[in-house]
Amino acid sequence: MPTKTPAFAARTAKTPLAPFTVDRRDPLPNDVQIEILYCGVCHSDLHFARGEWEFSSFPAVPGHEIVGKVVKVGSAVKTFKVGDLAAVGCMVDSCKSCPSCNKGLEQYCEKGMTLTYGSPDIHMPGTMTYGGYSKFITVLDRFVLRVSPRLNLAAAAPLLCAGITTYSPLKHWGAKKGRKVGVVGLGGLGHMGVKFSHAFGAHTVLFTTSAGKVEDGKRLGADEVVISKDDAQMAKHAGSFDFILNTVAASHNLDAFTNLLRHDGTMCLVGAPAHPHPSPSVWPLITKRASIAGSAIGGIPETQEMLDFCAEHNIVCDIEMIPIQKINEAYERMLRSDVKYRFVIDMASLK
Repeated sequence: MPTKTPAFAARTAKTPLAPFTVDRRDPLPNDVQIEILYCGVCHSDLHFARGEWEFSSFPAVPGHEIVGKVVKVGSAVKTFKVGDLAAVGCMVDSCKSCPSCNKGLEQYCEKGMTLTYGSPDIHMPGTMTYGGYSKFITVLDRFVLRVSPRLNLAAAAPLLCAGITTYSPLKHWGAKKGRKVGVVGLGGLGHMGVKFSHAFGAHTVLFTTSAGKVEDGKRLGADEVVISKDDAQMAKHAGSFDFILNTVAASHNLDAFTNLLRHDGTMCLVGAPAHPHPSPSVWPLITKRASIAGSAIGGIPETQEMLDFCAEHNIVCDIEMIPIQKINEAYERMLRSDVKYRFVIDMASLK
């Protein structure tokens, strides 16, 4: 029988998040049920809750940066036991049999991954999945991750999206010693991109529109900070980057950054704006065999790898903790970039 679970939801795109009750399934044989301790607040949550993406559904319970403790396990679960620390990211299921899933790239499932919120819930037909702004969540064991108790658990929660979304492309395109890597934007994603690029040994350059973020960028690991509105500063770096990770979640002119790529360089977009970017010029791409690419989170094996890397190197997000009752205020502050650099909900506040 489903379990009634306290949550916060937006009932429509025009209404604020407010107390709500969701049905969570009792664990099936391969399920893990988690009491959520902390949930990060991603810009995607805001887009979804305000109907800014075409796949938004209501009532909407966002939240896909989840850390908690196991409270129940199904009869066939061998990898988790009651009391274990556990984490859940942006997906909770996939077909598990297509070529992508067989490679551990479930985020590219040919039949479509099941998102932590806003996807049809195949385990409870006729319903949609609900996210981590809730007291409990029940997830297939294959999609549950381990998080080290050595990490600050609240600050580890955003690793499940902001962390893996930046870790995966930096690894894929070879951020390492001897390579020059740019990170565009110093927000929830960008600050993790700087931390990972620095930890991988790359010469890391942060691009920001705000002069007030220069010192913070260097504190986080940037070797250089460039004010992207300053044409002279940008010109000094023309044609010099092996890789640029663009984390900005607002539409903007991409040409300013493709001009900075060297021969065979790549700019990867991980920010998901509500409106399309202006069409980029082709000449900076054609003349250098350069690329504009995209990347979606990471598969389950790579996400576990990232969490283990963070435990080894003591890497977590810079956070501001809030009670769930402050979530609507947090959304407004997030729109003003008034957070350094990720809100995390203390789920003990959800009574």
